[in-house]
Amino acid sequence: MKRKNVGGATLVALPFLLALVLDLALLAAFRDRLPDRLAAHFGADGRADGYMGLTGYAVADGLLFVVMGALWTLMVMRGKFYGRTHRRLVAGGYAFAGFLGWITAAVLLANVDAGENARGDAQGASFPVWQLAVALGVAVLAGGLGLMLAALAPVPEEPAAMPRAGGGARITLADGEIAGWARSAGSWWLPLIALACVAGGVVLLFVSGWVAAIPLLLLGVLLAGFARPCVVVDRRGITISGMLPWPRLRVPLDRIETATSRHINPLTEYGGWGYRIRPGRSGVMIRSGEGIVATLVGGRDFAVTVDDSETGAALLNTLIDRRRAGH
Repeated sequence: MKRKNVGGATLVALPFLLALVLDLALLAAFRDRLPDRLAAHFGADGRADGYMGLTGYAVADGLLFVVMGALWTLMVMRGKFYGRTHRRLVAGGYAFAGFLGWITAAVLLANVDAGENARGDAQGASFPVWQLAVALGVAVLAGGLGLMLAALAPVPEEPAAMPRAGGGARITLADGEIAGWARSAGSWWLPLIALACVAGGVVLLFVSGWVAAIPLLLLGVLLAGFARPCVVVDRRGITISGMLPWPRLRVPLDRIETATSRHINPLTEYGGWGYRIRPGRSGVMIRSGEGIVATLVGGRDFAVTVDDSETGAALLNTLIDRRRAGH
């Protein structure tokens, strides 16, 4: 790995490492003043309703920051993020780590000098709602620090925009010839987020039960099923599907006026990733990079980021010509 990449990865991972070190330092400093089983989960009223041993807390804390730090670092370093987008993602990591760091530290400090029942469970520990507001404040400050540090470090520069596909390039097909095109539209970060959701759901399943775990598990399964969607261009139009039968998105051929291929920046053009709807445009954004942009009847654009987008756009234009000619 190049020295610049090592420095960039260190910058991204640093807040998660610092939060973990702080938590472990607090655990070591107050070890003799903590109950055998910490209050680790609290209800809406701030009262403890879940407990965890000191060793389990240390392991869970370590896994939380190590896994989230590794996932965030991989997402930023492996993803195609440039300039301002890269800096914002670095700052987002600092904000996220600051929020988690305050929450875990506050939970630990809430257990200091708490009483114990016969099982060793902490008694009297509470986590008031205002701690969440403080955690958000810490996240804002940490995000600001991350933004300043990211501004001092070199960031990847966005490549030159891909030329449009010849104002509507075509593929030559013989009369009666049938053609189709399919490519996967994968990314590095979406499978990792899906894995993190499933892992978090499994942890919640043991700590808090099914009610808290089911939403995160379902989200993880849904993301995993759509982590590497397949984009198909054929006589039906554009079809985007994942490993599961649902969700599936199709733009019929008779709704498409023309198609081009160009570089797409999801954050600046569509406000983020996933299925996006913006004024005058919509699309499926899996990553930054080349993609098919179809101009629809009525003037709206539909876009999907996918490799070899020039071929897909050219085939779409050929199929549109055939439809108009009545073939």
